[in-house]
Amino acid sequence: MHNDLKIVPLPPQLMSIPIAWAKSEGWNPGLDDEFSFHAADSHGFWAGYLGNQVIATISAVNYNDCFGFIGFYIVDPEFRGKCYGRRIWDHAMNSLRGCTIGLDGVVAQQDFYRRSDFELAHRNIRYEGRSSACSLDAGDIISPGDIHREDLISYDARHFGCHRDGFLQAWLRQKNATAKVIIRDSRICAFGVIRKCFAGYKIGPLFADDYNQADRLLKALLSSIPPGQCFFLDIPQPNEAARRLVATYAMNPVFETARMYNGSAPDLPLNNIYGITSFELG
Repeated sequence: MHNDLKIVPLPPQLMSIPIAWAKSEGWNPGLDDEFSFHAADSHGFWAGYLGNQVIATISAVNYNDCFGFIGFYIVDPEFRGKCYGRRIWDHAMNSLRGCTIGLDGVVAQQDFYRRSDFELAHRNIRYEGRSSACSLDAGDIISPGDIHREDLISYDARHFGCHRDGFLQAWLRQKNATAKVIIRDSRICAFGVIRKCFAGYKIGPLFADDYNQADRLLKALLSSIPPGQCFFLDIPQPNEAARRLVATYAMNPVFETARMYNGSAPDLPLNNIYGITSFELG
């Protein structure tokens, strides 16, 4: 039975499998996510084979040998309940041995993660809204290509918990995405990306030093898509200002996960995180 499962690295040309499965699960990945995700850690994606068929996937992205993130933990529905999921889960956990490990767990799996020594840090809530035309003072809102790359990497790391240069550069190069930063006193005070997904658009990350900058940047990102489009924002529930922001835009909650960690959780400035980059990679 599950001893027949062969677990091997998932090559980039097969990243379409977990993306398609994530779509089927209702997670609504971005159209170009597979390229950015594989750039985060080319050795961090695994497939479980029965014969020539992929029946399970998982990602275990190692960012810096101290911090990793697990996602895409999916078993083909036909093969669930047969221990295949546990096999590929144990493989992923072993690949990140010695690291603090994060994940964003769906409600149905959170008890399993607790039994694997993951502890709740906070809830994340996905909100859905509709874009509309709005006026915008965009004088200090610029493209990330117009600033020093190291400044953006450092700003992102402050809100994520570690540097993720490879992933970030690929995330910014997506052909169906727009990225913006706000500069004040020669430094970054907000950073965000909006990307096209299978349904509508997702905004992530949305990092900002305060509510006003988050609101201005959100307007700038929404101005890059047509009015009337649905868009999604994944906020950390403890951020009261983020909850106020989604209320201002008449957004409705549609999905939730739990940010959980095995090991010492990073000390993140949750009050400055208005949109999580991705539930799959953190």
